[in-house]
Amino acid sequence: MGTIVKVSGPLVVATGMEEANMADVVRVGDQRLIGEILTMNGDSAAIRVYEETSGLGPGAEVVTTGSPLSVELGPGLVENIYDGIQRPLEVIMEKVKGNNLPRGVEVPALDREKKWEFVPAVEPGTQVVGGDVIGTVQETESILHKIMVPPAMKGKIVSIQKGAFTVTETVAVLEGEGGVRTELTMMQKWPVRVGRPYKHKYPPVIPLQSGQRIVDTFFPVAKGGTAAIPGPFGSGKTVMQHALAKWSDVDLVVYIGCGERGNEMTDVLREFPELVDPRTGESLMKRTVLIANTSDMPVAAREAAIYTGITIAEYFRDMGYAVAVIADSTSRWAEALREMSGRLEEMPGEEGYPAYLSSRLAQFYERAGSVSCIGSEERRGSLTAVGAVSPPGGDLSEPVSQATMRIVKVFWALDSSLAYRRHFPAINWLNSYSLYLDSLKPWYDEHLGKDFLINREWAMAVLQEEASLNEIVQLVGKDSLSAKDQITLEVAKMIREDFLQQNSFVDIDSYSEYDRQARLLAMIRRYDVQCRAASNRGGALTDLFSIPSREKIGRAKAVPADQYREVYSQLIDEMEEEIAAIGEKGEGTL
Repeated sequence: MGTIVKVSGPLVVATGMEEANMADVVRVGDQRLIGEILTMNGDSAAIRVYEETSGLGPGAEVVTTGSPLSVELGPGLVENIYDGIQRPLEVIMEKVKGNNLPRGVEVPALDREKKWEFVPAVEPGTQVVGGDVIGTVQETESILHKIMVPPAMKGKIVSIQKGAFTVTETVAVLEGEGGVRTELTMMQKWPVRVGRPYKHKYPPVIPLQSGQRIVDTFFPVAKGGTAAIPGPFGSGKTVMQHALAKWSDVDLVVYIGCGERGNEMTDVLREFPELVDPRTGESLMKRTVLIANTSDMPVAAREAAIYTGITIAEYFRDMGYAVAVIADSTSRWAEALREMSGRLEEMPGEEGYPAYLSSRLAQFYERAGSVSCIGSEERRGSLTAVGAVSPPGGDLSEPVSQATMRIVKVFWALDSSLAYRRHFPAINWLNSYSLYLDSLKPWYDEHLGKDFLINREWAMAVLQEEASLNEIVQLVGKDSLSAKDQITLEVAKMIREDFLQQNSFVDIDSYSEYDRQARLLAMIRRYDVQCRAASNRGGALTDLFSIPSREKIGRAKAVPADQYREVYSQLIDEMEEEIAAIGEKGEGTL
């Protein structure tokens, strides 16, 4: 037990803490506020308090719990909404009968009274090691929760029971070395700053299908990969992350609202229960865990929020699931680091951020990956990390953006000028990149054919050429360009407006499967090839650009999902006939 000697916002200094350790969780003052020890100097400890410290003064007691900041892992995580240190917000709201989060409230993360139907997966006498599945719980219609042996344990299952149990009741007894018996429950604890173990990490070779054409076709992220969405205020970062959370083909989504506006988290809470998961037909909340640490909550808890989220994600990854962690936004998390660093009087780095900013960001993103899970049976799981970056004024040269760019392999650069033109997703195709294309090529060739990546390279080249032609057009006008360049501009417009632009308010267009994307892009390229051939034969450009099929291609993305194959092939036939007629007419005038 120690005594407070100094209070500076969320930072508290206490003496008499010789029995405490670095990173221990402590209880501060009469209200037992939650804190974590940051530095130790003799018997003096600097403590980051995760709750509002007003009213706290010198002389108040500090009691150490003797354990690091940990999360409770077990049935009850899915569909729940937690704050940054895993306190269940809905349960607290019912307990205090109000909307504001009071100080010092103590509520367990997992419901201690709810009973879950446990189905054993092993027999008594079975030898098990850490990570082995001993039973299952059908947590939601979408998630079968696998109860695993904690990573450090191994031995023989002496007894195991079937039936309804709470997360703290014994479901099995494990006999370890020396005959020591351990009672196993459905819940385990894990420190948030320590990555959960795995056997082997594999290179990511399967794309994460998001249903967003500019992501899936142009700048894909692999399952087990890392991506960042930087962009200025109002460019659509949160909307883009909502779309990824809604439509990505993963088994579970952990959405972390870190320092974002409360109304954005409210949107998630209202939308997700109503949205239907295209993979399971169930509500999206049936496979979602929410971490809400909004901008009006204590700033110190933001720092813990992303670790809480990614630890929960690693737990489900260990079950063999594909998991996505959506962090919105890492800039707010970095601001919390900067505030605590300043109060600790550490030497500041660039723009006041701590010198260890890059290493902390790397620690977060490096916990992503496609791995072979621990345990006797072979299980593969993946964890994909997607973080938003909110650079002040959209300046991508600031430290958080630059540190993130050095770590992640996919960079979706949002552009406010595109957003102001109502082009969504507002990802700038000239500034964005993906480093996964080479590793994903075998998957694309097998599932979509070798033409898919060839068409993608062609589309990127057309957009690059359009950017250079636009400078000439501003000087001399579009009509002074050659026929070849005018076709390039028209086709680039089709790629931008008919392919890249998506409408999230239209059900058919808000999600686009890979096969549909491949066929739509191939059709636009076919139009380009046919137009150039007809133009060489003397066909008039005005006629080529105004054929009925040109307008139909613009509306092709609105064709219902069960009809697009037939409609697209019919549209290609019509288009070729119309362009061929213009080409023949041009030959007659030569």
